[in-house]
Amino acid sequence: MIAVANQKGGVGKTTTSVNIAAALSMHGQRVLVVDLDPQGNASTALATEHRGDVPDVYQVLVDDLPMADIVKQVPDMPNLYCAPATIDLAGAEIELVSLVAREARLRRALAAYEGVDFDYIVIDCPPSLGLLTVNALVAADEVMIPIQCEYYALEGLGQLLRNVDLIKAHLNPTLRLSTIVLTMYDGRTRLASQVAEEVRAHFGETVLNTVIPRSVRLSEAPSYGQSVMTYDPGSSGAMAYMDAAREIAHRATVA
Repeated sequence: MIAVANQKGGVGKTTTSVNIAAALSMHGQRVLVVDLDPQGNASTALATEHRGDVPDVYQVLVDDLPMADIVKQVPDMPNLYCAPATIDLAGAEIELVSLVAREARLRRALAAYEGVDFDYIVIDCPPSLGLLTVNALVAADEVMIPIQCEYYALEGLGQLLRNVDLIKAHLNPTLRLSTIVLTMYDGRTRLASQVAEEVRAHFGETVLNTVIPRSVRLSEAPSYGQSVMTYDPGSSGAMAYMDAAREIAHRATVA
C-alpha cells in the first residue's frame, strides 16, 4: 500500500500515481488507485465517473460506506481499479475533525474491503498535509514522494518528512519512506541535473534510478481519460514510468 504524497502542488503526484499503477497492472498485478484529491484528477485519468451523485471516497470516510460500493474497474484495463473522488471530498477535512478515530478511517475501510484481492494499492494524496493526507499515511505501508527537478524542489520537503516521522511514532509504526521519484526532468538544463544530484546526495538509495522526463504526452493523456501507458506506450514518459514500475516491483520482491 503506497501513499504518493508531497504537499507542493504540480510536482506530478497524480501523473505518477496513475501511470505507476497502470504500468504495474499491465504486468499482471491487480492494482487499486484510491483518489484522495478533491480535484479528482486521478479519477479523470482513469476514465472513472466522479461527478454528481457518484458514490466516492468522501462517503467511505465520512458516512462509513463500504469501499466495495465505490470501487470501479478501469475501462479496457482488466487489472486496474479506481476508488473515485468527487468535489465533496473538499469538505471531508472539516467533517473528519469531529469523528472517532479520524486519522484511521481510510485504513479501517481498506482493511474491511471485500472484493478483488489487490497486489498494490496506490493512494493519490491531495497537495496538503491535512487530515486526508494523514489518513493516507496511516493506511499505507510506504510513502512515495515525487520531486520535480526545479529550483524549489526540496523546499517544504522537511515538513512532509517530519509529518511522516510523527505518524510513524504515534499512528503507524511500520510506515517508511521507500521511494523518491524525480519528475519533470529536462536533460537540456543544468538545473535539472543539479537538482537530481542534490536529491540523490541527500536521499541515496531511496531515489529511483529512473527519472521521469518532461513530456507533452504525459499532460495530454488525462484529457482522453487514459494513462500515458495506453495513450502513447512508445512515448518517453510511458517508457520511463514502465521502467520506474519495474524498479518499484523489484524493490518490493527484494524487501
